Amino acid sequence: MAPTIREWPTEERPRERLAALRAEALSVRELLALLLGSGARGRSAVVLAGDLLEAFGGSLRRLGSAEPAVLESVRGVGPARAATIAAAFELGRRAAAEPARREPRIRGPADVHRRLGPRLRDRRQEEFWAVYLDTQNRVLAERRLTVGLLDSSLVHPREVFVHAVSESASSLLLAHNHPSGDPEPSADDIAVTRQLVASGRLLGIPVRDHVVLGDGRYVSLMERGLLAAGSSSSERPGPSPGG
Repeated sequence: MAPTIREWPTEERPRERLAALRAEALSVRELLALLLGSGARGRSAVVLAGDLLEAFGGSLRRLGSAEPAVLESVRGVGPARAATIAAAFELGRRAAAEPARREPRIRGPADVHRRLGPRLRDRRQEEFWAVYLDTQNRVLAERRLTVGLLDSSLVHPREVFVHAVSESASSLLLAHNHPSGDPEPSADDIAVTRQLVASGRLLGIPVRDHVVLGDGRYVSLMERGLLAAGSSSSERPGPSPGG
């Protein structure tokens, strides 16, 4: 039977190594072993972590996007461990998306991508979000409004603007992800955007942009000149938020 981690030399145990060397010095398997807490059926936590990583092709992104029920299919990973792993990856996504305090304002689509891109990158369905801004383009709130393919039947201006009113927002930005990784906007993306831009104009709460998020890339409909009906990608875009 393989020795347990408690039988390893102290300097080789993941927890002691982390305390002595900090987390960045540990391998991926060692970090996963710390999340798992212990091994199972004669396998140490490090071996179990290696098996778990191998089950997802060695990809942390695939592991991090897996549902808890899928994680549980790996031998030795029960509901409690699956929940711990899913929670850890979600915390990582939220930490990556959290804005730096020195940049509290949204100045353009790149800021939207930095805020929401890591959070939505590995989602398997489209998620439609609104980011509500004050008069200085500071973020008042972020709301996930729908999950599913984006079309006018799914996204109603009421759901978008009721939060704008409750937050006393001066303007807002729209964003959604493309699970394919390709951020090129579809005809439905453009149609929904123009419907919401028109509604915002009536309410006096302008829609500044709609950013489509892909895998490490994004497309700004404002920069493409696609916010207003009758516009085309050759038209000059309007000013960016804060610009």
